[in-house]
This record gives sequence, structure tokens and C-alpha cells, in this order.
Amino acid sequence: MKKGFIFNIQRYSLHDGPGIRTTIFFKGCPLSCWWCQNPESISPEADIMRQPERCLGCAACMEVCPEEAIRVGETGPVINRDLCARCLKCAGVCPAEALEAVGKEYTVEELVKEALKDRFIFDKSGGGITFSGGEPLMQPDFLEEALKAFNREEVHTVIDTSGCAPWAVLERIADRADLFLYDLKLADDLESRKFTGMSNRLGIDNLKKLVEKGAWIKVRMPVIPTINDHDKNIDAVAELLKECGFDELELMPYHNLGTAKYTRLDLEYRPGTIDTPAAEELNRIKDRFKTQGLKILSEDD
Repeated sequence: MKKGFIFNIQRYSLHDGPGIRTTIFFKGCPLSCWWCQNPESISPEADIMRQPERCLGCAACMEVCPEEAIRVGETGPVINRDLCARCLKCAGVCPAEALEAVGKEYTVEELVKEALKDRFIFDKSGGGITFSGGEPLMQPDFLEEALKAFNREEVHTVIDTSGCAPWAVLERIADRADLFLYDLKLADDLESRKFTGMSNRLGIDNLKKLVEKGAWIKVRMPVIPTINDHDKNIDAVAELLKECGFDELELMPYHNLGTAKYTRLDLEYRPGTIDTPAAEELNRIKDRFKTQGLKILSEDD
């Protein structure tokens, strides 16, 4: 029985495909984007997220940790990540959830049962299930079986992806997904390697192959100030999209709502302090794309 590792199931999602959707977040991602809003998704393994403001000072986590990786100070629990074996015992005994386990295994049957609690909403709104992450393509066998199960239930399915997986994986699932939300961040390969930790060539090649296969695709670009909002990238992304036959692009402005997670995971937030793009800057970017012949969509379209 195939099992998948999921870190969140988010109901009533409005920006992850048509209608009102339930978004299933897969653990694990091949990228390490500087601005990632779900850093808990990057590792394919379980994580412990600290919420020290909840700590009661009971030290139950210290007592149960087999690696002696935890100490409780005045500001709550502190984890030595180099020693932590991710056994999750500390989260299991914390009465205040000051230590929270991130990641849970599901069978396909368990996942379908949980998600179909929202079937009435899907039917009324034209929504369905969106597989996101992380990168759902990192768990291809589980993803394929989940898609088959939702296909049998006649539930609309969307895959939110960067396309960074072997083509054989995408080819297996392309006919089972109703829509791909395809994340295109940077056109330049060197910039992609710097800011995402991986070449963009695989994702671009797979996008072209999905187009050739006739998949339904909506391309989206996050707008990250100082990283991908410059004219060179805008023009190169526009040229790439036109080359692939696209005439529209959805822009997703950066927000910093996920930065607190980095502290809770003891990770560095590499962009430092950057702000959500101002309306004037977004309009400039939209206008430049429009001069290239592209229709620009917002998250509400």
C-alpha cells in the first residue's frame, strides 16, 4: 500500500485552481528558493517546528529526547539540529504544542477519504483537489495513485509544480491531471542556479513537452523584488512563453507571511528584508509583459 508524506491539507483555497479547492501539500522539494514561503516543505523528511511563545517550561521534551538535542531556556525550547534525529518524540509529549511535528504519512485511501469531506463544496463551486508542496512530483508513485483515485471519483485535479522531475514522471501523470499550475521563476540558468539551487533547464524542457502533449497549463510567475523583477528576466520569460505558444501569464506578488517559519525551523532567510512589490512596480511589470503581447492575470482570475 503506497503512502505519501503530507505536511498540510488546506481547505477553502481560492488561488490554487478553479473554484473552491482543497490543497494537499506534499513534503519534499528539489529546489531551495531563497524566498520560499513553505520552508517546512523542502526536506522530504519530518521536521520539528518551534513555537517557543507557547512553551510552559515543563521540560517534557528534554526528558524524552534520546539524542539530548533539546534544552529549555527562558525563551522556550531550543533544538540542536545537528543532533536531532527527527524522531518526533518531543512533539508527541509537548502539552502546549510548542514543538510541532511537520509531516504525516497517508495512504491514498486515507487521503481521499479526508479530501472528499469537501465534495459538496467542489460540486457547488467547480473546485476540486490541488496537489502542491514542496513538489508533488517528488513522490511520483503516490501522486499517480492519488490522481487515479480522484479520477475515479470524478473530482477535478490540479498539480502545482515547477516541473523539476524526470520527464518520465510527468509523462505518467499528464493525462490524469486536469490542469497544471506551472511555476516559472527565472529565464536565466545561472540566476536560477543561484536563487533556487537548481538549473531551470529541466523545468523549461518539461514545460515544452507538456505543451506538445496537449496538457492544460496555466503558467505563473512569482514577482520577487530584486531577484526576478528586472527587465532582462521579464523580456526573457515573455519570449520563452511565446515560443511555447502561451499568450497569458499569472503574476503572484511576493509576500513575507512565511518568514517567521524560518526562525521556527532555525533556518536562514536568505533574501533578508524585502517588501511586497508596490502597486506602481507591479503595474510597470504588467505593462512590460503586455508590450510583449502577453495577457496578464492576477491570482483572482
